[in-house]
Amino acid sequence: MKRGLTIILLSLFLISSFAISFQPIVPTASAQTTTVRHRRHKRSFWQKHRDKLTVAGTAATGAGVGAIAGGGKGAAIGTAVGAGSGALYTYKLRKRHRRVRRY
Repeated sequence: MKRGLTIILLSLFLISSFAISFQPIVPTASAQTTTVRHRRHKRSFWQKHRDKLTVAGTAATGAGVGAIAGGGKGAAIGTAVGAGSGALYTYKLRKRHRRVRRY
């Protein structure tokens, strides 16, 4: 008796679960009015300030080389030369738009 009742209950459960899973999904009014907004990837500190950091790094390197070569006056000249060369590279010579190959 228990076995027959268990088989009947399980078969009813399976039939009802199939019936529920095949019902059509009707969109509600709230689902139609919502819009999907894509979030932009957050840029890192380097990506945000790449140009400034490049110029500052070349200026610091130039100051270090100038200080070794000529003291305080050499450091000032090295800073100017380093910042100028870094700015020239950053804003004029570096390739800004690189092609990305997607296969």
